[in-house]
Amino acid sequence: MSPRARTVAIISYLGLIILALVYIYPFLISIAGSFKTDADATANPLSLLPQTWSFAAYDRLFTDVPLPRWAMNSTIITLCVTFGRVFFDSIAGYALSRLKFRGRGVIFASLIAIMAVPGVVLLIPRFLILKELGLFNSYAGMILPLVVDAAGIFIMKQFFESIPVSVEEAARIDGAGVFRTFWTIVLPMARPAVVTLFILSFQGSWNEYAHFVVSRQDADLNTLTTGVASLVSGQLGSGNQYPLVLASALLMTIPVAIMFFIFQKRIMNTTEGGEKG
Repeated sequence: MSPRARTVAIISYLGLIILALVYIYPFLISIAGSFKTDADATANPLSLLPQTWSFAAYDRLFTDVPLPRWAMNSTIITLCVTFGRVFFDSIAGYALSRLKFRGRGVIFASLIAIMAVPGVVLLIPRFLILKELGLFNSYAGMILPLVVDAAGIFIMKQFFESIPVSVEEAARIDGAGVFRTFWTIVLPMARPAVVTLFILSFQGSWNEYAHFVVSRQDADLNTLTTGVASLVSGQLGSGNQYPLVLASALLMTIPVAIMFFIFQKRIMNTTEGGEKG
Protein backbone atom coordinates (compact mmCIF):
# COMPACT_ATOMS: atom_id res chain seq x y z
CA MET A 1 0.00 0.00 0.00
CA SER A 2 1.13 3.53 -0.72
CA PRO A 3 1.66 5.88 2.25
CA ARG A 4 -1.46 7.82 1.33
CA ALA A 5 -3.61 4.67 1.09
CA ARG A 6 -2.17 3.43 4.40
CA THR A 7 -3.03 6.75 6.07
CA VAL A 8 -6.60 6.66 4.72
CA ALA A 9 -7.01 3.06 5.93
CA ILE A 10 -5.71 3.92 9.42
CA ILE A 11 -8.03 6.92 9.70
CA SER A 12 -10.97 4.81 8.50
CA TYR A 13 -10.28 2.07 11.05
CA LEU A 14 -9.90 4.63 13.84
CA GLY A 15 -13.24 6.14 12.87
CA LEU A 16 -14.87 2.70 12.93
CA ILE A 17 -13.35 1.96 16.33
CA ILE A 18 -14.65 5.26 17.74
CA LEU A 19 -18.14 4.58 16.38
CA ALA A 20 -18.07 1.07 17.81
CA LEU A 21 -17.10 2.42 21.23
CA VAL A 22 -19.91 4.97 21.08
CA TYR A 23 -22.44 2.17 20.51
CA ILE A 24 -20.86 -0.31 22.93
CA TYR A 25 -20.25 2.09 25.83
CA PRO A 26 -23.91 2.28 26.98
CA PHE A 27 -24.09 -1.52 26.96
CA LEU A 28 -20.91 -1.71 29.05
CA ILE A 29 -22.46 0.78 31.49
CA SER A 30 -25.48 -1.52 31.77
CA ILE A 31 -23.28 -4.50 32.58
CA ALA A 32 -21.24 -2.57 35.17
CA GLY A 33 -24.32 -0.90 36.67
CA SER A 34 -26.04 -4.22 37.25
CA PHE A 35 -23.24 -5.18 39.66
CA LYS A 36 -23.36 -1.93 41.64
CA THR A 37 -25.23 -0.97 44.76
CA ASP A 38 -27.93 1.69 44.59
CA ALA A 39 -25.62 4.22 46.23
CA ASP A 40 -22.75 3.45 43.86
CA ALA A 41 -25.01 3.60 40.80
CA THR A 42 -26.26 7.02 41.91
CA ALA A 43 -22.83 8.45 42.76
CA ASN A 44 -20.96 6.97 39.77
CA PRO A 45 -23.50 6.20 37.05
CA LEU A 46 -20.97 6.22 34.18
CA SER A 47 -18.21 4.27 35.88
CA LEU A 48 -17.33 0.94 34.28
CA LEU A 49 -15.87 -0.47 37.50
CA PRO A 50 -18.15 -0.80 40.53
CA GLN A 51 -16.61 0.37 43.79
CA THR A 52 -18.11 -2.69 45.45
CA TRP A 53 -19.14 -5.68 43.37
CA SER A 54 -22.64 -6.73 44.34
CA PHE A 55 -24.94 -9.48 43.06
CA ALA A 56 -27.89 -8.14 45.04
CA ALA A 57 -29.74 -7.02 41.91
CA TYR A 58 -29.62 -10.51 40.39
CA ASP A 59 -30.64 -12.09 43.69
CA ARG A 60 -33.68 -9.82 43.89
CA LEU A 61 -34.66 -10.62 40.30
CA PHE A 62 -35.23 -14.25 41.23
CA THR A 63 -36.66 -13.65 44.71
CA ASP A 64 -38.59 -10.35 44.96
CA VAL A 65 -39.40 -9.99 41.25
CA PRO A 66 -41.61 -12.47 39.29
CA LEU A 67 -39.01 -12.60 36.51
CA PRO A 68 -39.70 -16.25 35.52
CA ARG A 69 -43.38 -15.41 35.01
CA TRP A 70 -42.51 -12.40 32.86
CA ALA A 71 -40.03 -14.47 30.86
CA MET A 72 -42.61 -17.20 30.29
CA ASN A 73 -45.18 -14.68 29.03
CA SER A 74 -42.61 -13.09 26.72
CA THR A 75 -41.54 -16.49 25.40
CA ILE A 76 -45.09 -17.66 24.66
CA ILE A 77 -46.06 -14.43 22.94
CA THR A 78 -42.80 -14.11 21.02
CA LEU A 79 -42.90 -17.65 19.65
CA CYS A 80 -46.55 -17.36 18.60
CA VAL A 81 -46.02 -13.97 16.96
CA THR A 82 -42.77 -14.96 15.25
CA PHE A 83 -44.03 -18.17 13.65
CA GLY A 84 -47.37 -16.53 12.85
CA ARG A 85 -45.69 -13.64 11.08
CA VAL A 86 -43.38 -15.88 9.08
CA PHE A 87 -46.32 -18.00 7.92
CA PHE A 88 -48.95 -15.34 7.23
CA ASP A 89 -46.56 -12.68 5.91
CA SER A 90 -45.07 -15.23 3.53
CA ILE A 91 -48.47 -16.29 2.24
CA ALA A 92 -49.62 -12.68 1.82
CA GLY A 93 -46.35 -11.69 0.14
CA TYR A 94 -46.62 -14.61 -2.27
CA ALA A 95 -50.23 -13.76 -3.11
CA LEU A 96 -49.35 -10.14 -3.86
CA SER A 97 -46.34 -11.19 -5.88
CA ARG A 98 -47.74 -14.04 -7.98
CA LEU A 99 -51.54 -14.22 -7.90
CA LYS A 100 -53.50 -12.02 -10.29
CA PHE A 101 -56.68 -10.67 -8.73
CA ARG A 102 -58.69 -7.46 -8.79
CA GLY A 103 -57.59 -4.88 -6.23
CA ARG A 104 -54.09 -6.25 -5.77
CA GLY A 105 -52.53 -2.85 -6.40
CA VAL A 106 -54.89 -1.16 -3.93
CA ILE A 107 -54.04 -3.69 -1.24
CA PHE A 108 -50.31 -3.24 -1.78
CA ALA A 109 -50.68 0.56 -1.70
CA SER A 110 -52.62 0.22 1.55
CA LEU A 111 -49.77 -1.79 3.06
CA ILE A 112 -47.30 0.93 2.12
CA ALA A 113 -49.61 3.53 3.67
CA ILE A 114 -49.85 1.49 6.89
CA MET A 115 -46.05 1.35 7.09
CA ALA A 116 -45.99 5.16 6.96
CA VAL A 117 -48.34 5.53 9.95
CA PRO A 118 -46.59 5.80 13.35
CA GLY A 119 -47.49 2.87 15.56
CA VAL A 120 -48.40 5.09 18.50
CA VAL A 121 -51.28 6.56 16.47
CA LEU A 122 -52.94 3.14 16.32
CA LEU A 123 -52.71 2.34 20.04
CA ILE A 124 -56.06 3.85 21.08
CA PRO A 125 -58.03 2.33 18.16
CA ARG A 126 -56.36 -1.00 18.91
CA PHE A 127 -57.37 -0.77 22.56
CA LEU A 128 -60.98 0.02 21.64
CA ILE A 129 -61.15 -2.89 19.18
CA LEU A 130 -59.74 -5.33 21.74
CA LYS A 131 -62.31 -4.16 24.30
CA GLU A 132 -65.20 -4.55 21.86
CA LEU A 133 -64.08 -8.03 20.80
CA GLY A 134 -63.57 -9.20 24.37
CA LEU A 135 -59.86 -9.83 23.82
CA PHE A 136 -58.55 -7.25 26.27
CA ASN A 137 -56.40 -8.62 29.09
CA SER A 138 -55.80 -11.99 27.43
CA TYR A 139 -53.05 -13.81 25.55
CA ALA A 140 -55.15 -13.64 22.40
CA GLY A 141 -55.39 -9.87 22.61
CA MET A 142 -51.63 -9.61 23.09
CA ILE A 143 -50.78 -11.98 20.23
CA LEU A 144 -53.33 -11.63 17.41
CA PRO A 145 -52.77 -7.93 16.55
CA LEU A 146 -49.05 -8.64 16.09
CA VAL A 147 -49.32 -11.82 14.02
CA VAL A 148 -49.43 -9.99 10.67
CA ASP A 149 -47.01 -7.18 9.88
CA ALA A 150 -47.09 -4.87 6.84
CA ALA A 151 -43.31 -4.57 6.70
CA GLY A 152 -42.95 -8.35 6.73
CA ILE A 153 -45.40 -8.72 3.84
CA PHE A 154 -43.46 -6.10 1.90
CA ILE A 155 -40.13 -7.90 2.50
CA MET A 156 -41.51 -11.25 1.37
CA LYS A 157 -43.27 -9.81 -1.68
CA GLN A 158 -40.12 -8.12 -2.91
CA PHE A 159 -38.06 -11.27 -2.48
CA PHE A 160 -40.62 -13.52 -4.16
CA GLU A 161 -40.54 -11.25 -7.19
CA SER A 162 -36.80 -11.94 -7.56
CA ILE A 163 -37.44 -15.70 -7.91
CA PRO A 164 -37.88 -16.83 -11.55
CA VAL A 165 -41.45 -17.70 -12.50
CA SER A 166 -40.17 -20.60 -14.59
CA VAL A 167 -39.52 -22.59 -11.40
CA GLU A 168 -43.21 -22.44 -10.49
CA GLU A 169 -44.29 -23.21 -14.03
CA ALA A 170 -42.27 -26.42 -13.95
CA ALA A 171 -43.91 -27.39 -10.66
CA ARG A 172 -47.39 -26.74 -12.03
CA ILE A 173 -46.64 -28.88 -15.07
CA ASP A 174 -45.86 -31.69 -12.64
CA GLY A 175 -49.31 -31.23 -11.11
CA ALA A 176 -48.52 -29.11 -8.04
CA GLY A 177 -51.23 -26.71 -6.86
CA VAL A 178 -50.73 -23.10 -5.81
CA PHE A 179 -50.16 -23.80 -2.11
CA ARG A 180 -47.95 -26.84 -2.74
CA THR A 181 -45.87 -24.81 -5.18
CA PHE A 182 -45.51 -22.06 -2.63
CA TRP A 183 -44.76 -24.37 0.32
CA THR A 184 -42.39 -26.89 -1.28
CA ILE A 185 -40.75 -24.89 -4.08
CA VAL A 186 -40.85 -21.13 -3.60
CA LEU A 187 -40.66 -20.77 0.19
CA PRO A 188 -37.44 -22.84 0.57
CA MET A 189 -35.85 -20.68 -2.12
CA ALA A 190 -36.78 -17.59 -0.12
CA ARG A 191 -34.81 -18.79 2.90
CA PRO A 192 -32.74 -15.55 3.27
CA ALA A 193 -35.92 -13.47 3.41
CA VAL A 194 -37.57 -15.96 5.78
CA VAL A 195 -34.58 -15.86 8.14
CA THR A 196 -34.55 -12.07 8.02
CA LEU A 197 -38.27 -11.93 8.78
CA PHE A 198 -37.84 -14.49 11.57
CA ILE A 199 -35.14 -12.45 13.29
CA LEU A 200 -36.96 -9.13 12.89
CA SER A 201 -40.21 -10.66 14.16
CA PHE A 202 -38.51 -12.29 17.13
CA GLN A 203 -36.68 -9.12 18.08
CA GLY A 204 -39.70 -6.90 17.54
CA SER A 205 -42.15 -9.02 19.53
CA TRP A 206 -39.62 -9.72 22.31
CA ASN A 207 -38.95 -5.99 22.74
CA GLU A 208 -42.57 -4.85 22.16
CA TYR A 209 -43.83 -2.52 24.86
CA ALA A 210 -46.54 -0.11 23.70
CA HIS A 211 -48.95 -2.80 22.48
CA PHE A 212 -48.68 -4.74 25.74
CA VAL A 213 -49.49 -1.60 27.71
CA VAL A 214 -52.85 -1.16 25.95
CA SER A 215 -53.75 -4.84 25.51
CA ARG A 216 -53.55 -6.05 29.13
CA GLN A 217 -54.05 -4.87 32.70
CA ASP A 218 -53.48 -7.98 34.81
CA ALA A 219 -50.03 -8.08 36.43
CA ASP A 220 -49.88 -11.83 35.72
CA LEU A 221 -49.78 -10.99 32.00
CA ASN A 222 -46.75 -8.74 32.33
CA THR A 223 -44.02 -9.40 29.80
CA LEU A 224 -40.37 -8.63 30.40
CA THR A 225 -40.71 -5.18 28.85
CA THR A 226 -43.74 -4.08 30.87
CA GLY A 227 -42.45 -5.81 33.99
CA VAL A 228 -39.05 -4.14 33.82
CA ALA A 229 -40.74 -0.80 33.15
CA SER A 230 -42.72 -1.22 36.36
CA LEU A 231 -39.47 -1.48 38.31
CA VAL A 232 -38.57 2.11 37.44
CA SER A 233 -41.27 3.34 39.80
CA GLY A 234 -39.31 1.91 42.70
CA GLN A 235 -42.23 -0.22 43.84
CA LEU A 236 -39.91 -2.81 45.39
CA GLY A 237 -38.38 -0.43 47.91
CA SER A 238 -36.41 2.77 48.27
CA GLY A 239 -33.53 3.68 45.99
CA ASN A 240 -33.25 4.40 42.32
CA GLN A 241 -33.50 0.71 41.29
CA TYR A 242 -30.80 1.29 38.64
CA PRO A 243 -28.93 -1.98 39.31
CA LEU A 244 -32.16 -3.95 39.35
CA VAL A 245 -33.43 -2.44 36.11
CA LEU A 246 -30.05 -2.78 34.37
CA ALA A 247 -29.69 -6.40 35.48
CA SER A 248 -33.13 -7.29 34.14
CA ALA A 249 -32.48 -5.40 30.90
CA LEU A 250 -29.18 -7.24 30.50
CA LEU A 251 -30.87 -10.62 30.89
CA MET A 252 -33.53 -9.56 28.37
CA THR A 253 -30.91 -9.02 25.67
CA ILE A 254 -29.50 -12.56 25.88
CA PRO A 255 -32.16 -14.37 23.74
CA VAL A 256 -32.05 -11.72 21.01
CA ALA A 257 -28.24 -11.73 20.99
CA ILE A 258 -28.15 -15.52 20.72
CA MET A 259 -30.71 -15.43 17.91
CA PHE A 260 -28.68 -12.89 15.94
CA PHE A 261 -25.35 -14.70 16.32
CA ILE A 262 -26.91 -17.99 15.24
CA PHE A 263 -28.48 -16.57 12.09
CA GLN A 264 -26.15 -13.68 11.25
CA LYS A 265 -24.53 -15.52 8.32
CA ARG A 266 -27.88 -16.51 6.88
CA ILE A 267 -29.39 -13.03 7.21
CA MET A 268 -26.43 -11.58 5.33
CA ASN A 269 -26.59 -14.19 2.56
CA THR A 270 -28.93 -12.49 0.12
CA THR A 271 -27.60 -14.38 -2.89
CA GLU A 272 -29.06 -17.73 -1.86
CA GLY A 273 -31.97 -18.95 -3.92
CA GLY A 274 -32.70 -18.49 -7.58
CA GLU A 275 -33.37 -20.94 -10.36
CA LYS A 276 -31.70 -24.32 -10.07
CA GLY A 277 -30.95 -26.44 -13.05
